[in-house]
Amino acid sequence: MTNKNLSLKDFEVQCLGESLHQSPMPSQCFCDGYERLLYHSSLDEIQQRLANNLAPLSFEVAGPRQKIFFDPAAISCGIVTCGGLCPGTNDVIRAIVMSLYHHYGVQNIYGFRYGYEGLVRSYGHTPLKLTTELVSRIGESGGTILGSSRGHQDPAEMVATLSGLGIGILFAIGGDGTLRGAAKISEEIARQGKSISVIAIPKTIDNDISYLQTTFGFETAVSEARRSTYAAHTEALGARNGIGLVKLMGRDSGFIAAYTAMADCQVNYCLIPEAPFTLPGLLADLEKRIRQRGHAVIVVAEGAGQELMTASGQVDASGNTKLTDVGLFLKEKIIAHFTGIGLEMTLKYIDPSYTIRSQPANPHDATFCLSLGHDAAHAGMAGRTNMVVGFWNHQFVHVPISLATSSRKKIDPDGRLWSSVISSTGQLAKL
Repeated sequence: MTNKNLSLKDFEVQCLGESLHQSPMPSQCFCDGYERLLYHSSLDEIQQRLANNLAPLSFEVAGPRQKIFFDPAAISCGIVTCGGLCPGTNDVIRAIVMSLYHHYGVQNIYGFRYGYEGLVRSYGHTPLKLTTELVSRIGESGGTILGSSRGHQDPAEMVATLSGLGIGILFAIGGDGTLRGAAKISEEIARQGKSISVIAIPKTIDNDISYLQTTFGFETAVSEARRSTYAAHTEALGARNGIGLVKLMGRDSGFIAAYTAMADCQVNYCLIPEAPFTLPGLLADLEKRIRQRGHAVIVVAEGAGQELMTASGQVDASGNTKLTDVGLFLKEKIIAHFTGIGLEMTLKYIDPSYTIRSQPANPHDATFCLSLGHDAAHAGMAGRTNMVVGFWNHQFVHVPISLATSSRKKIDPDGRLWSSVISSTGQLAKL
C-alpha cells in the first residue's frame, strides 16, 4: 500500500453533525473523540514524516461514544449484505442487531434482502424485520440470512427506500464493490441533504481491502483450505509420482494461498497473482521434484497465471472480469507434460472454494465479527458516515471508504510475507 502522498485529511471520517444525545449505555470506557491510533508502526517512518514537518498519520479509534447523534427512541436501522458468501456474515448481522437493541434500545431494524436489490422497490424484496430472537443463533450457520447479490442499482432509488422506512443508519456488509456502492449512497444522501448514516463492514474472504490489517472470514478460510492441502498431500503420497493440485480463492491477491502454504509445510508450490510464473519454469521444476521426491503439492490462487491463458472477455454483474480457470488449465498442462516425456504420474485436483466460503466462522472469526458489529453500531449511533469499521495494529478503527477503496491490497513479491512463503515451500523464487 502506498502512502507517500497521504495526509491526515485522508484519514478524516465524516460526521452528520454534533452529538447531543446522551448514550443509554451503562457507564463504561467510552472513546473520546480525539483518541487516535497511529497508522505507521515503524519509528523510522514516523521520524521521517516529522523531519518533513508532516503530522504522523492516524485513524480514529472505534468504540462507544458518551454523546451520540441519533435519538435511539426515534431511529430505525437497516442491514444489507452483498457479494459472495463469506464465513462470519451472519455473526456480523447478529452483533449489529444485538448491539442496537441491547446497547441503545433501537426497536426497528430491517434486513434488506438479496443485496442492494433489496433497497430498490421494483425488485419486490420485502425487508425482513430483524429481532434479537430471530438472529440469536444465526452465527451457527454459514452464508447470510438476508441473501446476497451483485450488480449496480440507482443510489437515488435506494435513498428513497431508506427515507420511506425512516432509516437513520444503513449497515452495508460487503467487499470492495459493496464499499464503493455504499460511498455512492452516502454521496446521494448528502446531495439530498438528509441525515442518514452509512457504515460499511468489510467482507472479503480474500483479505484484499487496503488500510485494513485483516477482514472477517479470512482465518476461517485458511483453516478450511488447510484441510484441502492435507487431502492433496495424502493423495499425492498414496500414488507413485503423485501430484496434488489445489485451487483457492484470490482474484487479485493471494493471501489465502500464501497463508495456507505456510500453515501446511507439505505444500511445495504456491502460485499467486502477484508473483508471475512461467509454464516451462513450473513444469521443469515440478518434473525435477517428482523424479527426486516422488510427490508434490501445488496451491494456486484463482487469479494466478491469467496472463498464460486466453481471457474470457466476460464480466460478472459487479463488473469484474470473469477469470479463466487456472486450476483446470494447470491440470491439463501438467498431465500433457508428463505424458509427453513418458513419465507416469497421478494428479488429483481439488477445488474447495464453495465449500470454504459457505462455512460458519471459526471461534476466532466469530469473536472478531462480534467486535466489528458492535463497533459498527457505535459508529452509526455517533453519526459517523461514509466509513468502514476496520482493524489496524490489533485495534478497531474508523476508515473512510475513499481510503479503503483507493487501491487493492496485495502481497509484495519483494516483501517478507512472500519471502516466508518461498522459505516454507522451498520453491524457486522465479519459476
